[in-house]
Amino acid sequence: MKLRAQTLLGLLVSGLMALVLFLSAGRWDLPWFWAYVGLWAVISPVATVVVHRRDPTLLAERFHPGPGGKDPHLRRIAGPLFLILFVISGLDAGRFHWSPPIPTAVRAAAWLVLAAALALVGWAMVVNRFFSSEARIQRDRGHHVITAGPYRIVRHPGYLSVLLMAVVSPLELGSYWAWVPVVPVIAMLFRRILLEDRLLRSELEGYAGYAARVRYRLVPGLW
Repeated sequence: MKLRAQTLLGLLVSGLMALVLFLSAGRWDLPWFWAYVGLWAVISPVATVVVHRRDPTLLAERFHPGPGGKDPHLRRIAGPLFLILFVISGLDAGRFHWSPPIPTAVRAAAWLVLAAALALVGWAMVVNRFFSSEARIQRDRGHHVITAGPYRIVRHPGYLSVLLMAVVSPLELGSYWAWVPVVPVIAMLFRRILLEDRLLRSELEGYAGYAARVRYRLVPGLW
């Protein structure tokens, strides 16, 4: 997939996100929704260009992973669950107001954490050309251990980013009920981390030594 098509796809995803949120809400005067969508719309094309220039094959791997994937369920299910999150958020914040008002300071902090999570996943993709959407050993792409950037601190910074996005998105969008679809996302994330860590330890040369040096999978000092 060429750079222009990849960039356009990212913008289309942001547009779909906006469409679902605002149609579910039935109104347009929701500044936190605009702030949420705007953040994605700005960061997505920038990250696409930077990652493509670093390694043109990475985004192709993410959109169309090579053979040998061990856990296709996360990629197939997480997207629809995030879509449900947006529908619930729109219905809650825009129409029915099931949740009590979330303080502005909390929503602003959630937006900042979301921005940091997007920056973290972008950083991880720039330094790790094997940042696939599947758990697989990429022998067809010369897979080896990556120890630069955020991988010096935790072994799975990409999953940490997704976890942060899932947790703070309902707060930024103003809906406690939107945490309902977040629960299975978190469960699948932890399942994927354990599966991928075992796979890498058993099949990727040098990963066991790397794991001994970088002890924590997700959160420094905790796990």
